[in-house]
Amino acid sequence: MTTTTPPVTLDDVRDAAAQLKGVAHRTPVLRSRTLDALAGAEVFFKCENFQRVGAFKFRGAYNAASRLTPDQLARGIATYSSGNHAQAVALAARELGTTAVIVMPEDAPPSKRAATAGYGAEIVTYDRYTGDRVAIAEALAAERGLTVIPPYEHPHVIAGQGTAALELLEEVGGLDALLTPVGGGGLIAGSSTVAKALHPGIRVIGVEPEAGDDTKRSLEAGRRISIPVPHTIADGQALHTPGELTFSVNRRLVDEIALVGDDEIRDAMRFAFERLKIVVEPSGATPLAALLTGRAGPLPRRVGVIISGGNVDAERFARLCGGGD
Repeated sequence: MTTTTPPVTLDDVRDAAAQLKGVAHRTPVLRSRTLDALAGAEVFFKCENFQRVGAFKFRGAYNAASRLTPDQLARGIATYSSGNHAQAVALAARELGTTAVIVMPEDAPPSKRAATAGYGAEIVTYDRYTGDRVAIAEALAAERGLTVIPPYEHPHVIAGQGTAALELLEEVGGLDALLTPVGGGGLIAGSSTVAKALHPGIRVIGVEPEAGDDTKRSLEAGRRISIPVPHTIADGQALHTPGELTFSVNRRLVDEIALVGDDEIRDAMRFAFERLKIVVEPSGATPLAALLTGRAGPLPRRVGVIISGGNVDAERFARLCGGGD
């Protein structure tokens, strides 16, 4: 009988939590009686929109970057990202006294590009619909001697992301279900690793935009499926295939993927603003959209939701909540 060692364990996530202590924020957990009544459950929101750089991505980026050797840090870091991981790596590099080169799509939200540059990173742009961001980043890294910290295909990144779920479960106790957004799969891989280890009976539900259902298709097929790069307001989830490492975790631990449309995401953003009094970016609003529409299915008594980020500028937020792009 052969066994496969999981790329990330609960101990890895606990080690990441120790590495992040005093560096990452321990983000708040919010409640809404109105949503509880609508959902027919007790819902606990882990608000990573209050994390440094405005998203959970700082957890994984710093956990990975802080473990580089002095020589690697002296040469610098590279990555590729539509925005949140870009900002996270840029800030982690600044905190650790090194430099960062970030490959970002030309159509990344201007606020995310500006924030990334503001942390001191060099930005290299590409066309997300025709270019290969991984190849571009790896070529730059080879040319300049940089270390690549990918957005999700890295055990230390996955372990860092899992600390959000670890904190949530430490604060509120046992949950019957946990919902997270799904892009490349790092957040849900880290979260499911923690959740299933601490509470084996918990149901882990990922949420994707309808146009970007690569993980849902992949889980149903039992192998990674690629789709055309999706057009969706959830730019952080506009990916065409799950990560190889993250999929190896998620195919074992994730119970279900729910899909939500862009209009439903807009409604969720408005609900979060009006009822929770928080600003949530489109990707971060997808789990809330799944709750509001019932697309997450019948809910058990206690449900955790990770709000992954809040990086959306005021003008775009107003447009989206008004029904625009």
